Amino acid sequence: MSIDAEPRDTVQAEFIAVAKAEFTRYKELAEQAFSQLDEADFFFRPDEESNSIFVIVKHLAGNMRSRWTDFLTTDGEKPDRHRDGEFVEDRELGREEILSLWEAGWRHVFDALSRLEEDDLLRVIYIRREPHSALRAIARQLAHYADHVGQIVYLAKHIKGGDWISLSIPKGKSEEYLREH
Repeated sequence: MSIDAEPRDTVQAEFIAVAKAEFTRYKELAEQAFSQLDEADFFFRPDEESNSIFVIVKHLAGNMRSRWTDFLTTDGEKPDRHRDGEFVEDRELGREEILSLWEAGWRHVFDALSRLEEDDLLRVIYIRREPHSALRAIARQLAHYADHVGQIVYLAKHIKGGDWISLSIPKGKSEEYLREH
């Protein structure tokens, strides 16, 4: 994905464009990690207190549905969300169902962002009855998703070990990268 370097006419338009680009970047980063995994890898947990990649995906999908459905008009913590259930492992689901949850969650994000207008960014919205500007809520979600995508990549790298294909500049290759780009 190439990120448009041309700034928009307003700060608001630029923020919306940057948010879409960054959400896309994090989505694609996790998907690059997923592509290196076998189905069983989605359920690996380094210890009893850790979450598997599946649980992280399930949590993100639940969060995305709750936060982005009716983003500007209803509390981002929907009454039908069962957050604690997002952290329960459900081994009946396979890779396709896991990736389907992932895609459904991101559809909520991008559908809501595509409907935003510049003036919407300063509107007050609520998350767990706490007021936020829409801009702050978007920034909050971006940070939340980046955190979990980092966990996904870290777990995937751990699982694959020496077979891991780097998603960025590999260790010890910075100079080579700079020469080539």
